[in-house]
Amino acid sequence: MPRSLRLSTFVPPGFHVENAVQDGGVAIITVRPTSKKSGCPSCAVIAERVHSHYLRRLADLPLVGRQVRLVVIARRFRCDVASCRRAIFTERFSADVLAPWARRTARLDCLVHHLGLELGGRPAASFARRLMLPVSNDTLLRAVRRRGCPPFPTPTVIGIDDWAWKRNQRYGTIICDLERRRPIRLLPDREPATAQAWLAAQPQIAIVARDRGGAYSLAATKALPQAIQVADRWHLMENASHAFLDAVRKSMRQIRSAIGAATVDPALLTAAEHIQYEGYLRREDANAAILERAMNGAPIKQIVRETGHSRGLVRRILRGQRSDVFRTRESSLEPHLPWLDAQWAAGLQNGSELWRRLKRQGFRGCLRVVSEWAGRRRRAEKADAGSLRRVPSARTIARLMTTGRDALSKSEAVTIAAVEDGVPLLVDARSIIAAFHAMIRKKDEGELDAWIERAKASLVASLANGIMRDRAAVRAAIIAAWSNGQTEGQITKLKLVKRQMYGRAKLDLLEARLIGAT
Repeated sequence: MPRSLRLSTFVPPGFHVENAVQDGGVAIITVRPTSKKSGCPSCAVIAERVHSHYLRRLADLPLVGRQVRLVVIARRFRCDVASCRRAIFTERFSADVLAPWARRTARLDCLVHHLGLELGGRPAASFARRLMLPVSNDTLLRAVRRRGCPPFPTPTVIGIDDWAWKRNQRYGTIICDLERRRPIRLLPDREPATAQAWLAAQPQIAIVARDRGGAYSLAATKALPQAIQVADRWHLMENASHAFLDAVRKSMRQIRSAIGAATVDPALLTAAEHIQYEGYLRREDANAAILERAMNGAPIKQIVRETGHSRGLVRRILRGQRSDVFRTRESSLEPHLPWLDAQWAAGLQNGSELWRRLKRQGFRGCLRVVSEWAGRRRRAEKADAGSLRRVPSARTIARLMTTGRDALSKSEAVTIAAVEDGVPLLVDARSIIAAFHAMIRKKDEGELDAWIERAKASLVASLANGIMRDRAAVRAAIIAAWSNGQTEGQITKLKLVKRQMYGRAKLDLLEARLIGAT
């Protein structure tokens, strides 16, 4: 049976409606508490003697598109306990109805808090006005800050990683409960001492998933020596791929000799390639000066002072990572290359028609980009000795060497065959990296020790030395179910919240919005 609605059902529980009027777009409802007594906030003794009355004006949830203002006829009571320091106190209500000194009801304050959590300051204030809840952006942020973060259950499996306040300048630390898949704490920096202090206060933690940096490893080792540390599998795969790219960069001189392009004929270069070649010659002069100083025993700091180059650049030169002649940029066609290859193999080899079909798929580039790609592809299928004169970049060679031979064009296949024949150490390094990737995918840690010994005698020896130093964490990463991927995902959410907050994202507010929302 349908039940009739009473006006008292629209106000918070514990109140009786005395009067209701409309003043423009605001509904003013006068209410009186139904309780006859109240507890003293000092001694908690129930008092029934009323001293006087006063009015409390509160904001409440909107009603049929109108703002609601509650006028509460509240009371002051006398405390009859002689030893109590309060002779008179104001009436207290339930915390889930109305807090002391509050200007909003608890249910409205909860809505304001959640608006602030989800949208921040100004966006939430704009949306609140549409909901007939006129609150300012400062009020919303104060509501979020006041409630702060809820207490988190005691974690036993955590992930820890750093995140950037400002890239390359200031960093913080995020800690996630991997079992419950939620962030539980933000730390103001990524110093080992800060992480160690927090970890030491959580002795029950049994597993710590982390990246491959040494700071968190050192902090976890000191604070939780009994805990199992797990290296992040994605970082291990990425480290291995980067190690192979470094090996290619170190072998660029041998690669050019193997391809038959150890010397470049400037007369055969285009205008753009000629500019890149002149830059290569200038880089070679700087490289020779730095390598000569290093061979004479000069440390990196001294080389930096004498040459004026940055420390990172000097390190790359000493590692052989700055010897590319032509450095290419990623093309706007990169996302569409698989489709273009399929169309080309099916017989559609007209650049204009390919461009028109790409436009229908959302491609925003011009006709010239597709026409030049078609021309290069057409010339690539006519591979001869002259087509090998231009050496691809180290990144391109690394990609082609790790791509299936069936997916390469004719000229690419000829180039890679020449590299493999002329630089066998790169072939060995590629097989070592492939074995490492397979070991992680199959979760087979039995071959780790043999792999380290094999890799130490190859071009990827630096990767092997790093894994040997972090052997226990790498072994756990191969066999354990835990990884730091969940933490990386929370960092993505953290960056989104941080950028929504603009300059207001101090640590307490950022932590309240990230952790309080979960």
